[in-house]
Amino acid sequence: MNPNKETAMTLKEIMDELQSKGSEQIKNILLKHGVREPFFGVRVGDLKPIQKKIKMDYQLAKDLYATGNADAMYLAGLIADDKKMTKEELQTWAEQGLSTNISEWTVPWVAAGSRYGWELALEWIDHKEEYIVASGWATLSNLVSLKPDEELDIQDLKGLLERVVREIPTAGNRVRYQMNNFIIAVGAYVAALTAAAIEAAKKLGVITVNANGAACKVPNAIDYILKIKDKGTIGKKKKTVKC
Repeated sequence: MNPNKETAMTLKEIMDELQSKGSEQIKNILLKHGVREPFFGVRVGDLKPIQKKIKMDYQLAKDLYATGNADAMYLAGLIADDKKMTKEELQTWAEQGLSTNISEWTVPWVAAGSRYGWELALEWIDHKEEYIVASGWATLSNLVSLKPDEELDIQDLKGLLERVVREIPTAGNRVRYQMNNFIIAVGAYVAALTAAAIEAAKKLGVITVNANGAACKVPNAIDYILKIKDKGTIGKKKKTVKC
């Protein structure tokens, strides 16, 4: 329950506000980036005031997600009480997250903040559906950026880097994109594996993804990791992955 009952927004009030903030221009851009109908086309910046007002609300987040509206689902991830999410609820979210902004951002955020992130991520990367596999790799990236190294299995992560090298050539577009992000995340946030991540990136060379006409480039993993190394911030963890 939201502690601020008097100021809490209802589901209908939120959906009405989202609809009022929708933009056809933003919608057309998001469609190119893999966001699926139904949605209004709301800027993330316009979701922030709603997030600030609500803060965190477990039930409201679930209700928003259940609408199937991609704008509402994204907002659900911002206000979700990750620790309260059950494994079954997270699995449902993963299966229903067909839009790229949900499968590769919202679901991984909440999964990584839950008690089941590592367990589910390993299950998801073996899934038959590309969008769920992408969720799994994105969840792993979020986990290494949040959790202290002593809470991570370094040997398993090293094995996952080796798996990326083996599988990325034949993986689907979105999976390749998230596998590349995983290499960057491991190299940037796990100091003991920075060298291994760079070596993996060298073996793979340039990663290409069909962006469906969108202005979206795949980050160069080696360059990205080395920039962070030059700044002296390798291993510095994030406080949150939600944005």
